[in-house]
Amino acid sequence: MIAALVLLPALAIAGDAAAPMAKRQISSVAKDPRTGKLIRTVRVVDVPAAVAPKALKPVVTPLPVAAGNATIQDIVEAASARHGVDPDLVHSVIKAESNYNPNAVSPVGASGLMQLMPATARQLGVLNAFNPKDNIEGGVKYLRYLQDKFQDPVLALAAYNAGPGSVEKYNKTIPPYRETQDYVVKVAKNYRDAKKSKAVAPVPVAAAAAAVEAPKEPEAAKEPEVRKVRAYQDANGRMYLSTQ
Repeated sequence: MIAALVLLPALAIAGDAAAPMAKRQISSVAKDPRTGKLIRTVRVVDVPAAVAPKALKPVVTPLPVAAGNATIQDIVEAASARHGVDPDLVHSVIKAESNYNPNAVSPVGASGLMQLMPATARQLGVLNAFNPKDNIEGGVKYLRYLQDKFQDPVLALAAYNAGPGSVEKYNKTIPPYRETQDYVVKVAKNYRDAKKSKAVAPVPVAAAAAAVEAPKEPEAAKEPEVRKVRAYQDANGRMYLSTQ
């Protein structure tokens, strides 16, 4: 468990029931034992106004999965149509990045549904990475930029994970990083499953979970194996990804 980051100093108070109270927010970050992601939580506490700090750093409170009357599905559909990105690909990235947890925080500071790094979020104009609408809008816009830059959906996914500089460094191929190679394969599988689910009956959750291979431990003495991912389009312009 990662130690909580508390914005409000600990106060030892011999209580005066009549003292005016003020509300203060406490933000903490802890590791989810199931997913391994860092989760930010915010709670409100009452402290005597006389001893409460007069100025605290603003706390960004994550919004719930549904932003207003718009669900994540609605937000993805709208952002995908706006930027010309396949919504199934966006869902595949969200599933791989945060498993639909809008409050997810990675060990390196990537935040929200599409795990935007702070610098990337600022470049994309995302003010609150924990806001599902803002996060998805920024993430889809970034995917569109990467697809246009590399003209290859697979390299776009690799750049989304490792950064466009890493893809360029290795002559516009998937970088030889185990994490990035596994990420591309994982998103491709999510994408393939999303397409299949629209053509056949949904696979039960238990069966789907059993079909996912457990992650393999990297071999210290060997370079990670580059697994090939092939991208192609059908006559209707729909994109497909497959692994070899």
